[in-house]
Amino acid sequence: MSTTTIANNVALITGANRGIGRAIAEALLERGAAKIYATARNLDSLKDLTQSYGDRVVAIELDVTKEEQVAAAAQQAQDVGLLINNAGVVVGGGLDEMDIVSAARQEMEVNYFATLRLVQQFSSTLKANGGGAIVNISSIAGLTNFPFYPTYSASKAAVHSLTQAGRALLASQGTVVYGVYPGPVDTDMARDIEMDKETPEAVAKAILDGLEAGVTDIFPDAFAEGFGQQFHLSPKASEEQLAAMLAAA
Repeated sequence: MSTTTIANNVALITGANRGIGRAIAEALLERGAAKIYATARNLDSLKDLTQSYGDRVVAIELDVTKEEQVAAAAQQAQDVGLLINNAGVVVGGGLDEMDIVSAARQEMEVNYFATLRLVQQFSSTLKANGGGAIVNISSIAGLTNFPFYPTYSASKAAVHSLTQAGRALLASQGTVVYGVYPGPVDTDMARDIEMDKETPEAVAKAILDGLEAGVTDIFPDAFAEGFGQQFHLSPKASEEQLAAMLAAA
């Protein structure tokens, strides 16, 4: 079992300005990470993070859908040992809505293609730095489609599949690839989900605990842990459970 050391490590986190990404950034720094490259589309949204932690935080303007910005970030952050693909979006919509295809494209571009782009750009950096680790934030919706958010779920399923591929293909260079499958978390993205939600801080702690323990599939909250256990017992039962939730809504 391979584990990932947090102390003295250097990490890059996409979407580090709020929600889970922000909580992970702070948790890494509290556990002794040497430096964090914190990325967001708006640098102003990272000001308080850089003010709080000084030169241990390097703010990078990054729209993960723009190939040239991802390449520039990879060129700047040559000392990264831990890549955390956190940036995500949910647009939602029913399958019969007129704009559902464009919504799905946006979700795939941010959630899947951006993750793929970051893995492509940073895999050689990680190899040069001894292997390192990649953390892909998927969702329990990436294991079983949540029909309330059908296209978002599909994009997170793509992230799950990419995580499996990365785990196999990058093992030879010593890179450990972690998949993270949260349930409902109290973030802006989950504002409209009417379920009990875990705090981003608790989720971040569970993610880092998983890295340090070498757990490559991380279910970082109580709902996710229970759902993951059921999924592994019977994927079909999980599908039926979610379909029943939709019918009862």
